[in-house]
Amino acid sequence: MPRPAPLLLLHLLAAAALLALAGASPANSEAAASDFIRKSCRDTQYPSLCVQSLASYGGSPPPRSPRELARAALSVSADGARAASAYVGRLCGGGGAAKKGGRKGTAAGAVRDCLENLADSVGHLRDAAQEMGGAGMGRAGSAAFKWHLSNVQTWCSAALTDENTCLDGLAGRGVDAKTRAAIRGRVVEVAQVTSNALALVNKVGPAGY
Repeated sequence: MPRPAPLLLLHLLAAAALLALAGASPANSEAAASDFIRKSCRDTQYPSLCVQSLASYGGSPPPRSPRELARAALSVSADGARAASAYVGRLCGGGGAAKKGGRKGTAAGAVRDCLENLADSVGHLRDAAQEMGGAGMGRAGSAAFKWHLSNVQTWCSAALTDENTCLDGLAGRGVDAKTRAAIRGRVVEVAQVTSNALALVNKVGPAGY
């Protein structure tokens, strides 16, 4: 039986390569990314929330390394803190934070302090996300890389402190129970997302991968 001509063999090999590429479909790629997120989130304090929040990350391509995942988590946390700040501002814009008949100034001060804390949190998280994703971090494993990673950890920790300070400041300062519960519901979730982001940042090893 005659052997196939070399040109025919090339065509057959090209067809096989195309089939292999087709097998690595976007769906398979997304499934692998989702699996990576789920496995990484197991080491956080709130794994279910970790997976849920990162599922909403709109970055492309999806994160595939600890460093990329940490940056995504920081971006998601910054967006959440900004949204919570806007919510608190709308909720209390009409002075509804004060109890009827007294201590309006105290209640307004508590809400104002909370908004300032959230604004600081957003700034810290944005700085952390930018630092984590920047080329200026240097070569993985270098002293410069470790220094930049330490900055990210510091900013993320500061953001978490800001969010908890907001929550602490609402207690016993004339804010009515309904308003306090509404604010707390939003800010607690943001603090949990930030806690998860910090855990993922801490998983970025000296190699950066």
